[in-house]
Amino acid sequence: MFAVSVITFVLVGLSPIDPVQANVGQNALLGMSDAKRAQLAAHWGVDVPIWERYASWLGAVLAGDWGTSLRFNAPVAQVVVVRAGNSLVLMATAWVLSGVLGFALGVAAGMRRGTLLDRAVRCYCYVLASTPTFWVGLLALMVFSVGLGWFPLGFSAPIGVPAAEVTVFQSLHCMVLPALTLSLLGVANIALHTREKTVDVLESNYVRFARARGASDRQLLWGHVLRNVALPALTLQFASISEIFGGSVLVEQVFSYPGLGQAAVTAGLGGDAPLLVAIALVSAALVFGGNLVANVLYGVIDPRIRAGRAGDGRG
Repeated sequence: MFAVSVITFVLVGLSPIDPVQANVGQNALLGMSDAKRAQLAAHWGVDVPIWERYASWLGAVLAGDWGTSLRFNAPVAQVVVVRAGNSLVLMATAWVLSGVLGFALGVAAGMRRGTLLDRAVRCYCYVLASTPTFWVGLLALMVFSVGLGWFPLGFSAPIGVPAAEVTVFQSLHCMVLPALTLSLLGVANIALHTREKTVDVLESNYVRFARARGASDRQLLWGHVLRNVALPALTLQFASISEIFGGSVLVEQVFSYPGLGQAAVTAGLGGDAPLLVAIALVSAALVFGGNLVANVLYGVIDPRIRAGRAGDGRG
């Protein structure tokens, strides 16, 4: 986490973006007096060396103060909490949908290798794996929002409705299209990887022995395939948290969804180092937390892993 904060802060400091110009605007900057420019430059810390800015920021963070966002003119912690509430719901929905759909398609394609179903699943995965996220989002907007009018054009709430009056149904309605877009793009890797593992299991000696004894496809699926492909799929699923977060940056921009991804783009374009570092730390914590949960679940799914860890401890 310390390394993430250092790297992010240094990259923002080395960026050619002038925070004063980016946040004030070129026209306003040209009509501004030299004294006012100097005052704004001091406010944004333009002339302060990077290491001094980082040391000041780190000292404030250790004291519980994450600083003030220059672009949103609000405490960084407040901006992150509000935006994270929208993003976490969006990413969690897309993460679950992509995991379930990818696992089901991968197992189905592996069990029916060489059939029309297998070819259709692989074609679907190859096309989506090579498709830019923003293009899928724009296409979804054109078809389902502009053409059919089923979903709003963007935002996390209907336009013109006060935040206090927005219902849960309205929030979910606004989230459906970006969540589906994000989940469709996360299916490919999980489905293809699960298919290959399913094929490997079906070609193993113990499955051949089970077939020779008269086991049906249903018995092979529940007795051998799912048990052996669950752990690799689980590993890939939790590792995809970083990909889901990266995809949400583009999806939130396309759908104007007020989440962490959109805030990260705004902070990056405005040289807002405190906010960008905080978002980077939150995303890193999500990835680390996902890996930790995966390690815990390994022992729950496969008791042999717990036995192996216990044996190593005794040794």
